[in-house]
Parts: sequence; structure tokens; C-alpha cells
Amino acid sequence: MPLFILACGIFLLFFLIVKVKLNSFLSLVLVAMVVGYAEGLPIIKILPTIQSGLGATLGGLAIVISFGAMLGKLMAESGGAQRIATTLINVFGRKNVKWAVCLTGFVVGIALFYEIGFVLLIPLVFTIAVEAKIPLLEVGIPMAAALSATHGFLPPHPGPTAIAVIYNADIGLTLLYGAILAVPAVIIAGPLLYNTVKDLNPAVPQGLYSPKVFTEEEMPSFLTSISTALIPVILMAVSAVAKLTMSGDSVVQNVLVFLGTPDMAMSISVGIAIFTFGLNRGKSMTEVMKIVEQAVLVIAMILLIVGGGGALKQILIESGVGKYIGALMAGSNLSPLLLAWLIAAVIRISVGSATVAALTTGGIVAPLIAMSGVSPELMVLATGAGSLIVSPPNDPGFWLFKEFFGLTIKETVRTWCALETTISVVGLIGVLAINVFVG
Repeated sequence: MPLFILACGIFLLFFLIVKVKLNSFLSLVLVAMVVGYAEGLPIIKILPTIQSGLGATLGGLAIVISFGAMLGKLMAESGGAQRIATTLINVFGRKNVKWAVCLTGFVVGIALFYEIGFVLLIPLVFTIAVEAKIPLLEVGIPMAAALSATHGFLPPHPGPTAIAVIYNADIGLTLLYGAILAVPAVIIAGPLLYNTVKDLNPAVPQGLYSPKVFTEEEMPSFLTSISTALIPVILMAVSAVAKLTMSGDSVVQNVLVFLGTPDMAMSISVGIAIFTFGLNRGKSMTEVMKIVEQAVLVIAMILLIVGGGGALKQILIESGVGKYIGALMAGSNLSPLLLAWLIAAVIRISVGSATVAALTTGGIVAPLIAMSGVSPELMVLATGAGSLIVSPPNDPGFWLFKEFFGLTIKETVRTWCALETTISVVGLIGVLAINVFVG
């Protein structure tokens, strides 16, 4: 009965988001109430449980997500992202420009949400395609693949960071494992996948964008741009290495771990970005703060959706559904990693939202971690990989890719959907391979 109620709840979530077009946050909270009541949770405990789940999730994510948006916005408005792209193109040369764009998407994508990164980089993709006289998709597919992989695998992105909080995973270690998965996934789903769709050559759309092209003098240096963008990643990676190689009572380890906590790493990076991308570029503090405020406005609803996923997760835990599923799986030979991937994949195909798929899956399979002893970091990545699969037409990313690249529905399936599925499958294979060595 608990699983039947859960299935009905997930179906209701699909229905509200896909058919009714109800906002994802409202849908998650409403479904959390319904499922909690149906699962026998005392009515007096439903709202406190929702508040607890929402607060606990946002408590660990609000700074990371908000500061990540600020960092990305400052980088975009200063010309730092354009500097990274143009420098890499000059280094790689026009023949290998797709690899340069792929690397640009990977670097820029770490600090930006997928949709923001896509809209930010698409003018550069158009410009590069025209100037280098190469097919649009030759640079467009690698860019999209890099942004998508960072969205699914690498903290401080909201998806993997939120699941890391739910699974109580080490974010630094998740970042290291995620980087190991993301690199081959991007290569296969980006530059290599393009070779299968060379027959498609859409024209650069006219009138779809009005990019601001920065002059040489307006942009910060490449070293400044790339180092500022990578500060949070470097700090978290160093923290993870320190945990693995240093004694727990070491002062150096404690300092590095403190600096590498997501909140601290993002706080440091934003503080530096305010100077390197703002004050040092001739902007006043008032102008810089306006950019920061605009960034927060953009991600306000994303924060609520993430919190709504945390509320549903808490309802599933408090009502005993998680323990019930864990008990059913106790005697099963099915890997928890594969189970997490499958559940996330089904929800992703049904709902469209990768974030909703990941967070809903987190609430369902979280109890399996303690019962099975599986690596919580690999569970984060398995869930993230499953949440990326297919990207059906009920995913805004589907239409974003289709419209900007001027493709038909069939062509979008051949390119975008194939790209997302490739990243998902490569991610699963990578998770299972890493588990052989660390499991």
C-alpha cells in the first residue's frame, strides 16, 4: 500500500506539472501534503514536516545556489566569459574550435545554471560558427553537452549539491568523482556525437539574440577570468584531497576543509569576483550590487523548487515510505546505484525537470544508503545521471535547444535528446566502474 500511494503521488506530481501546468514548487508542496496524509502521517504533523524538509534543504543550499548565480552573473556582465571563450579558441585554432567551445562550456557551466549558461554562451556559439565558417552544430553540441554534464555531476550546481545534502554525501568527494565522469561524458556526447549528425546544418538564426560584444579593453584578462571562475571548484577539490591524505587532527587539514566547504568556497569566490569582475573593471559598488541583485532574482524560483523537493523528501521519510522501500530492497540483488538511476530516469521522462527528478528520487532512495553501505557520493552521481536522460518535450531545455538552433522536432531528438541520453548512460557506466574500486 505505501508504494501504491507513492506511485499515485508521483503520478499526481506529473499531472500537475505536465497537464495542469502548475508551478513545480506549488506542485511539490501540494503532493507532499497529499502523500503525507494518505500515508497516515498525522494531519497536525504534515505542515511542520514540510517546513522542516524545506528549511533543512535550503539551509544547506541557499548560500551555494545564490552565490553561484552571483558569480555567474558577474562573470557574464564583465566580459569574463567572453574572454575565456575567445582565448581558448585562439589557443586551439579554428580546426579544433569545437574542443575549445566544449572546454568553455565546461568551465563556465560550473558556475552557472544550465539555462543561464546556454543563453550566455549561445551568442558566442553563433559568432564562432560564422567567423570560423564551420557548421553551427559543430560548436553548439559540444557547448550544450558541457553545460549539461556540469549540471548533472558537479557541485556547486543545485542538482548534485541538493542530492548531496539529502544523501549526506561529501561534496568535495562528489566533485572529484563527478569530474571523472563528466570529462568522458562531455567528449562522447559533444564532439564525438556531432559526427553522427553531420548531415544537419541549420543556419545561424537571425534576430534571436542581441549579444553584447565586449572590446578588448572592456574584458578582464584570461588568467583573472579563469582563476576567478574556478576558485570554488579548486577549494572544494583541495578540501577533498586533504580529507583523503591528511590526519584528522592536522591544523592544515582543518583549515583546508573549512575553506573547501561549499558555503565558504562560494563566499570567497563571490568576494573575489566583486573585485576582479566589478570594482577592478571600473564599476562602482552600486553597479556591482545591482548585478548581484539581478542574479538572485533569476534563481529565486529555483530555490523554492529545490526546497519543495526537500519538503517531499521529508514527508516520505517521516511517513515511513523510505524505510518500507529499504526493507523491500534489503534482500534484492539490484544495485542501489542502478535503482537510483532508474527511478530518476523514469521521473525525468515523465516530468521533464531534471531537478524535480533528482530531488524526488533522493527522497525515495535515501534510506537505502545506510542499509546497503553504498557510497553516498556515487548515489548522488547515479541519481544525477538518471535525471539527465532523454530530455523530452516537457523539458524547457528541449525547446531552448530546438529554437535557438532552428531544428525540427525530429532533428532535436537526434541531437539534443541523443546528447542527454548519452551523458546519462555514460554517467551510469562510470558510476558502476568507480564503485568496483571504491565500493
